[in-house]
Amino acid sequence: MPHEPQNVAVWFELPVRDMSKAIEFYNTVFDSGLTLDTSGPNPMANFMVKGGMDGGGVSGHLYPGTPAKDGSGPTVHMIVPDKLEDALARVEASGGEVMPGIIPLPVGRFAYAKDPDGNSIGLFQPSAA
Repeated sequence: MPHEPQNVAVWFELPVRDMSKAIEFYNTVFDSGLTLDTSGPNPMANFMVKGGMDGGGVSGHLYPGTPAKDGSGPTVHMIVPDKLEDALARVEASGGEVMPGIIPLPVGRFAYAKDPDGNSIGLFQPSAA
């Protein structure tokens, strides 16, 4: 029998060149409440999930690093706090780049974008419950 975990992905890391600017971008686009954490060996900004970091949800963080060139790295898909169109407008207003087209799925819809560092991100709006 194949291994079938609850979540295949358990953590993601997004490398950014300027932590302050990246925190501002992700807070603006996703209302994520990121803050700089310097308590460990490297600075980071953690995306919080319901129930906290050990509550079973999948999360990740920003860290100082070198992003893949022009969106060629992996794509992290994140849920938006409101309408997809509103989040995409915030991406552009905050220095990111929106890729053309909203893609409908049975469970919602999403679009691709790049953050100001060129990281590929997916913005996901679930269907109304």
